[in-house]
Amino acid sequence: MRRYSGMAAREARLALWMLIPAFLIVFAIILFPVFTNFWISFKSVKLGELRPPSPVVREQVVKQPEQPGDELIIRYRARNTSQNVALENVVMTIIVPEGLKPVDVGYDCSFRGSRLVCNFGRWKGGFNKTLEMRFEAEQSYFSENSGKGKVLGFTIDASAPNVLTNLKFTLKNYGFVLSGREFWPTLGATVVYTFGGTIGSIILGLFAAQLLNAKFLGKGILRGLFLFPYVAPVIAVAFTWSFFLDPFSGTVNALLKQFGLMERSISFLSERSFNIDLFGLEINLPLALSTVIAFESWRYFPFAFLFILARLQAIPSQLYESAEVDGAGAFRKFWNITIPQLMTVLTTLFLLRFMWTFNKFDDVFLLTGGAAGTKTLPISVYDNAFGRADIGAGAATAVLLFLFLAVFLILYFHYSPEEQ
Repeated sequence: MRRYSGMAAREARLALWMLIPAFLIVFAIILFPVFTNFWISFKSVKLGELRPPSPVVREQVVKQPEQPGDELIIRYRARNTSQNVALENVVMTIIVPEGLKPVDVGYDCSFRGSRLVCNFGRWKGGFNKTLEMRFEAEQSYFSENSGKGKVLGFTIDASAPNVLTNLKFTLKNYGFVLSGREFWPTLGATVVYTFGGTIGSIILGLFAAQLLNAKFLGKGILRGLFLFPYVAPVIAVAFTWSFFLDPFSGTVNALLKQFGLMERSISFLSERSFNIDLFGLEINLPLALSTVIAFESWRYFPFAFLFILARLQAIPSQLYESAEVDGAGAFRKFWNITIPQLMTVLTTLFLLRFMWTFNKFDDVFLLTGGAAGTKTLPISVYDNAFGRADIGAGAATAVLLFLFLAVFLILYFHYSPEEQ
């Protein structure tokens, strides 16, 4: 181990202390949410159980005494806010005005000065009951300084475990998710959507970069226009696509029918499949999934376009000139010069776009809501956590999504060439 002394040791300690805020920020922003998600995935917790359960009591005066000897009847509607977690040591303290004597409280209650303390013990999950107490009014209750006509004040306390912080864990969430009939089709749709959207955006970006790498009038304006899909608000472009693809009033269907390409309107975003007869071969096209893949490719091709264009402009022109001298055509130059020079950029783009698309939620949700075979794992996380109000199942789905992506990244870095 290397040893420091004197000024070097003090500088090393100072550097360590200066790095602590950075470590804390990384932990708070990145690691803590990930750890919390893993923790919740092993908890059987619903959305309404994120807060610890508590007792709720409403007080109602059923009968007021009119003279000494009459009864004051108080009704309490009590319930446990949790349907699953029990409340322990439920104690209600009632402030009893002077001149009231308990006749029938029906529970383990005792006076402590002017307070009536009632021990209800344990309220199981879903507890909901009406409690009634009777008091007899004495002469002093009707004096001017008494609490006549007022509802009795009360406080209620209980103890309950917090399902998020206790040490009880379960694998039920993972069993529920993995055994669900939609999980594996959803995973398959996620993989197809991710690969299709990633490769499609890179191919479109490569085509656009090749087009705008040439010199022509108005190239700068066209470059700016090509960035529009990426910089425009996703909700705006998603609803624009929905409008154009609408089966009743959409522009795309109107043009297809006008040119005789289709006899009926096509619901691009709500039809699971569409049969295409190609030279006698019938192909069952996953229509809605193909549409969202096309949207993903169109929306994010400018990101690939910027990277590829920057690299294209850095390729030495002497390489192309030498290839022309050797008689190479446009395709040969593209395949043997351009693609090898772009390979590092293309692999980096593929990695970034794959990770982002695999976790993409908003595009598919805005277009189809996950219907017609377009449901992906991020949408499944949302459906479990908020649609079904099952936070544990949603967290388990998110963990599985993370694990699938981690496996892909491990394989990617293991098999990709070192120079890339």
